[in-house]
Amino acid sequence: MRKTWPQLGAALPLVIASLAFSQTSMAEEIGHVDTNFKWIGPDDKIVVEAFDDPHVPGITCYISRAKTGGISGAVGVAEDTSDASIACRQTGPVSLSDEFRAGKRDGEQVFKKRTSLVFKSMQVVRFYDAKRNTLVYLVYSNRVIEGSPKNSVTAVPIRQPLERATGSSG
Repeated sequence: MRKTWPQLGAALPLVIASLAFSQTSMAEEIGHVDTNFKWIGPDDKIVVEAFDDPHVPGITCYISRAKTGGISGAVGVAEDTSDASIACRQTGPVSLSDEFRAGKRDGEQVFKKRTSLVFKSMQVVRFYDAKRNTLVYLVYSNRVIEGSPKNSVTAVPIRQPLERATGSSG
């Protein structure tokens, strides 16, 4: 059976919708600043978003990224630049499984956001540095054909809770 263009065209909205909602983790917008005024549509801006690592409770990451405005940005067809920065912090107790400590989850994607209609996304992956007991997060952008060398990295040393001192003070 041969596919015709109208049949493929009917499936395109489903493909686009599935890509639009395929984020690994949802981010919460913390704030934004406008960077370029647009006469029609929203301004270009830098957005600051936060997300919690879905597999390591007690770690929160903050991403700043460029967001294209104008008419194309308003309707969701603009391609955002590959510029992004990341900072992650320990915000609660962290307990890493043996699987993490053995490096079996290195390179695991913890966040993904679509930055163009179909072909481009920004993602965050995690690594564990066993020697330093530190989680390392890398944000980068990629396309279906080629990625971008622009990236940012942050490290979160895992701190154990301080034990209460026992003994009497004189």
